[in-house]
Amino acid sequence: MVLCSGTCPPARIEQIAGRTVAIFEDNVFENGCAEARLGGMVLCSGTCPPARFEQIAGQTVVIFEDNVFENGCAEASLRIAQQLAFKKDENGHDDAFAVLTLNTVIEQFRQWRLMLPRVKPFYAVKCNNDPILLRLLAALGCGFDCASRTEIESVVKNGLASGDNIVYANPCKTRSYIRHAEQMGVRRMTFDSIEELIKIKEMHSSPQLILRIAVADPTAQCPLATKFGCDLDAAPLLLTLAHDHGMELIGISFHVGSGCRDPTAYRLAIAASKKLFVLGTSIGHRMHLLDIGGGFPGHDSAEITFGEIVAVIQNALDDYFPPNDSGDEIFAEIIAEPGRFFGSSPVSLCTNVIAVQSVPASRVTKRPSDDGDQGFMVYINDGVYGSFNCILFDHFQPRGHPLFETSHAVEYSAGAETKLLFPTIIWGQTCMA
Repeated sequence: MVLCSGTCPPARIEQIAGRTVAIFEDNVFENGCAEARLGGMVLCSGTCPPARFEQIAGQTVVIFEDNVFENGCAEASLRIAQQLAFKKDENGHDDAFAVLTLNTVIEQFRQWRLMLPRVKPFYAVKCNNDPILLRLLAALGCGFDCASRTEIESVVKNGLASGDNIVYANPCKTRSYIRHAEQMGVRRMTFDSIEELIKIKEMHSSPQLILRIAVADPTAQCPLATKFGCDLDAAPLLLTLAHDHGMELIGISFHVGSGCRDPTAYRLAIAASKKLFVLGTSIGHRMHLLDIGGGFPGHDSAEITFGEIVAVIQNALDDYFPPNDSGDEIFAEIIAEPGRFFGSSPVSLCTNVIAVQSVPASRVTKRPSDDGDQGFMVYINDGVYGSFNCILFDHFQPRGHPLFETSHAVEYSAGAETKLLFPTIIWGQTCMA
């Protein structure tokens, strides 16, 4: 099923199976399903009658039957976006909007549980903090990777998870944030330096420390080892100091980098973690947590697939951290910090083309020889200061396609099977965005 916000007032509110459900009369849907927003994110709309309404994350949502998506989530998302675009045009609204298909989130979670059954996902809230997405992930059984005070509050105060189901996965925290974490019941937190170790000792009465080590896939979209993680040579000293200060150190964490392209980085990191588990145990720590971080793609590509990454991780875990019935003396609870895998895969962005200019192709290509050819400048109502900041910060290369195949779009057709291509620049709203 899929959920979407509704704008019509409910006829009555009832309690069903312990949940608040909004019940609507049939005439609500005479003109089709309603459009709605949740914090600027449109969840769903469509022409099929919904099964029922419910209250989720403080919002009225519509629950549709699975047959709405009988042709797959991608096709359903396209239909939903088209319906929303029509309705927004009717109402004179031309802002960009996003469609969040919750079916995709559920499918991603099922795939995770099937392919990585020993690894519990702790969703990286920083990736996409939409409240309904967070509530759905909590209901599915995810923990949460939080990196700030705000993220911890959004999870704890909304009842999505208790402190023991949160990892404060930021190795460099302010003192006030550490105090706040203790107030919220969050004990598990990462560190990667002597300075952070001492700071946590002073600010938190009962932390459960996780040592983050620096390992990296240098080909990742966003390598992180330069910023976070201790060198492997420095790890033994930090393990010893934590024990000398009477602090509870429970495990090792790493992050190969967002947008991993070389999954062998996971195997190297898992092998290094096993050595530190053995060392930490010999020092006196009760090591029982392995955090394999993130790096999992939201979409498979020609460069890397989720399956390729999983195959390497599974083999490495079997070799270095086998299940506890294997007789190996080192057994770990294994978690991960997926972000894009859950937060980007279900989202489609729809922008409005606000202007199109025909220009000499040379203006686009910067080649004088193209002066006699045709090019285009296309202006849309979103950009790198908005939804497309991923181009700057995540090195992402978005790909789009027309929401509607109109008659105007085929005016430049060179036949039934071939369409002409024109040099084109797509511009955002501001300056060079």
